[in-house]
Order: sequence, then structure tokens, then C-alpha cells
Amino acid sequence: MPSLTLTNARVVLDDEVVHGSLRVEDGVIAEISDDPSGPGEDLGGDVLMPGIVELHTDQVETHFQPRPKRYWDPLSAVMAHDAQMAASGMTTVLDALRIGTGPTDGNRMAANAHLLLDAVIHATESGLLRADHFVHLRCEVSTPDVVEVFDELGGHDRVRMVSLMDHTPGQRQYADVEAFRTYMLGKGRLTESEFDAHVEELHRFSARYADAHRVQLAERASARGITMAAHDDATQAHVDEATALGVRISEFPTTADAARAARAAAQLVVSGAPNIVRGGSHSGNVAAVDLLKEGLLDILSSDYVPASSLQAAFHLVVRGDVALPSVSRLLSANPARAVGLDDRGAIVPGLRADLIRVHAYDGASAEQHPLGTPVPVVRSVWCEGERVA
Repeated sequence: MPSLTLTNARVVLDDEVVHGSLRVEDGVIAEISDDPSGPGEDLGGDVLMPGIVELHTDQVETHFQPRPKRYWDPLSAVMAHDAQMAASGMTTVLDALRIGTGPTDGNRMAANAHLLLDAVIHATESGLLRADHFVHLRCEVSTPDVVEVFDELGGHDRVRMVSLMDHTPGQRQYADVEAFRTYMLGKGRLTESEFDAHVEELHRFSARYADAHRVQLAERASARGITMAAHDDATQAHVDEATALGVRISEFPTTADAARAARAAAQLVVSGAPNIVRGGSHSGNVAAVDLLKEGLLDILSSDYVPASSLQAAFHLVVRGDVALPSVSRLLSANPARAVGLDDRGAIVPGLRADLIRVHAYDGASAEQHPLGTPVPVVRSVWCEGERVA
């Protein structure tokens, strides 16, 4: 690999920002200097951050199914998704694939998961992708086939994370059933006349499958060394159950009490970057900024808006909630550590040269930009020292 020198950059380190330069050799960070001058690529004073390590993005499924019951070529979908993620500053991506066929999912759910996993693996092995991609299996425990599908997919070494989910309305994310009604009707998945019967069926599924499948999936993930996350925990009892199963990550806890319990159980707490940008949860759950202020937030995830990670980061910095090194840990170092990717996530000699150049466009508040905070513009992305975006 050719060497690379980046100069005149605001380099975001673990505990400070240095106006300096950085040298890359053989795909890894070789040297960091506090001298911003010298030969190399002049970054014009832009921010140089570690590439984002994204643990939970649903976007590959959106590219594969851009309209209800309309599907795209799986390989093309993965490549389009990869381009979007790289342009948003992600250099490591865990593609979240939902498994478990619910009452309104038709008969393609398992087949779609197979297609997308195969497409991610093929694209990765063929060198078609900009970022480094792994797989996060989102396991809907209250469905009849989730364990069977996990047994078919969970053995691949690209499967790095498993989340145990139960979206049955009336608890966890949808403690407010009306929020679930708004989501399902808004997505066009149900009509008003179908809603109540659907909720009753979901409760029957949950009562029959959820507890047993949660245990079975945890046993399988643990045996394969896959990092486990609990999803949408709301209570101390939820966290206690997850802890007993060997869960290491609390993904999107819906209450501050659950986040406190997760922290006490040594779980890393993940919140959504859209929650930060919007000023709160779209489901009426705990605000991520409140968890941050209480010292309960370890990882930010873009979730359903890829650009939200950097937008949230700069929003928090401008407001004075955190400094750039702290928010960089939320986006890169902590998520890398959470899934055992110890070769990346920070600007440190010897680690992978996964880097992003970010320019802060300081536009004034206007109708088209009501937040009025600087807009992060990703100008360059390097994976292992190679320019990919």
C-alpha cells in the first residue's frame, strides 16, 4: 500500500484535538505530529476523525425493498447502501438484518435475509465495497421461525452482533400502543380496521414464543462468540433478564431507569443519533441527550438516518454538551470495542487508518436549516489508508 500524509488538519485524538499532521504506512496509522505544515495533502484546517463504526443501520433493507412488495437486485442494493454509509462517514458497518416472520411479513422474510447476507458476503469478498461490512442479526423473539433462521445464518464469521427484540405493542419501544398504531398505519402495513386484531395476534405470538426463543438464541450466540444486545429494555426486570443471558449491550433503552440498570450491569448503552438531532425519541421514550448528561450514554447509532451520526456529533459539540474527542468515542472507539474490533476506532499509531475528513459548514439558521448549527460535510473517507469516498 502507498504511504499517505495528511497535513493542516484538526486531528481528533482520544483526549484532545491537535492542529497537526498524520502519516499512514501500509494501511495503518504510523505517526501523528503537532506540526500542521510540510509535504502532504493539505486538509485546509478541516477536522480529521476516526471513521465511524456503525452498529445498527436498517438501510440495507430499505435499499433492497424501496417500496412495499417491490425488491431491488440484492447486490446492487448492498452497493448503494455501502455508498450511502461511506458518504456519511462510516468506515465499518454492521448491516442490521431482521429475522423472524411476523403476521404481516408475508412468506419472504427468511428468504430476504438469506439473499442480503449472501450479497453482503459476496460484495465484501469481491472488493466491491468502500466500508468494511459485518452483519447484525436483529432477532424478533416473538416469531415462530426466528431460531430456525438464526441456525441457517448465524454461523458465518461476518455475523458480529445479535440483538434480542420483542416489538409486541404495550411494552418496551411501544409501551404506548397509539405510537405503534401511528407507525403501522403510517407505513401502510395495516388499515385502521385491521389494527386491533393484529395487536391481539402479536400478543398471542409473544406469549407463545418470546421467552423460550430469547433463551435459545442467547445460548446459540454465546456458543458462537457473537456479541449480544438487548433491544428496547424498559425496566429493571428486562435488564436483569438480559444480564442473565450474557448480554453486553443495551440497545436503545426506552427509560432512564433501564439505562441506569444497564450501566450497573456493565452493559454499554446505545442510543440513536436521530434522537439527538430531533431533540427526543419519535416513540416518546427517553431522550438520548438526557442519558448523555447523566453519563449513561456510550454509543451513538445512526439507526434510520445515516447522516444523523455526524450531525448529532456536531450538534452536541456546538451546544457545549461534549467536546469532539468525547463524541468521537461515542461514534468510533466505543462501538468498535463493543464488538471486539480492537484494530480500529481511534487515531492511534498502529491502528487501521480508517479516517474521515469533515468540514463544518457554518450556515445561518434559515427555513431550510432550522437547527442553525454547523452542518458536517464529509469531504474524504479513507479505509486502511485508501481513499474510498
